[in-house]
Amino acid sequence: MHKNLLVLIITVGLSAAVFAETITVAVTGTACALCERGIEKTFRAQPEVKTVDVDLENKVVTVTTKRGRTLDDSKIIQLLKNSGYSVTAIKRAR
Repeated sequence: MHKNLLVLIITVGLSAAVFAETITVAVTGTACALCERGIEKTFRAQPEVKTVDVDLENKVVTVTTKRGRTLDDSKIIQLLKNSGYSVTAIKRAR
């Protein structure tokens, strides 16, 4: 019984590392296509990032990470702060 439980725990832990993560970031300060391109360029330069989408109307940046990779909240906040934007919320989903 204990062996089966251990195998299950290890399997779940390893499979979680394989999945990509979708990070939704609410931002303030975005207004135009130039903002959109700048944010996209900044996030695409990160080795963890697979895709990035900027929704100017809803002021949301959606980042999908590569399998087994993630971006820390502090890094996301710093990247956007360095680009002139403020983060109001970060949500994650696998």
